[in-house]
Amino acid sequence: QVGLMESGGGLVQPGGSLRLSCKVSRSIFSINAMGWYRQAPGKQRDWIASITTRGTTRYKDSVKGRFTISRDNTENMLFLQMNSLQPEDTAVYYCNGINVYNGDPLLHTWGQGTQVTVSS
Repeated sequence: QVGLMESGGGLVQPGGSLRLSCKVSRSIFSINAMGWYRQAPGKQRDWIASITTRGTTRYKDSVKGRFTISRDNTENMLFLQMNSLQPEDTAVYYCNGINVYNGDPLLHTWGQGTQVTVSS
């Protein structure tokens, strides 16, 4: 059974930081690139960051320079360090396996996500 469990979201003021975590089943984590996605109210879910098994990263322009994706291959954990958060970063954040060429998720099922709200 594949598991994706996100955590670490919350309410933060503009300019603040959060660190998201995702616990992933070993069957998925060990062989795939992983990614973070987010879905803002009224918008489609979209990828924002990816990391290969060897640590190569990619970012959407909207988060580049502010967000950092990382992974712990021994614990099957995925992380997203988010700095300089802005109200437009408000969304539910999800993790999934990812096709690094087009950003498509590898799994059809999703975790519950973690809500990030940036507001003063």
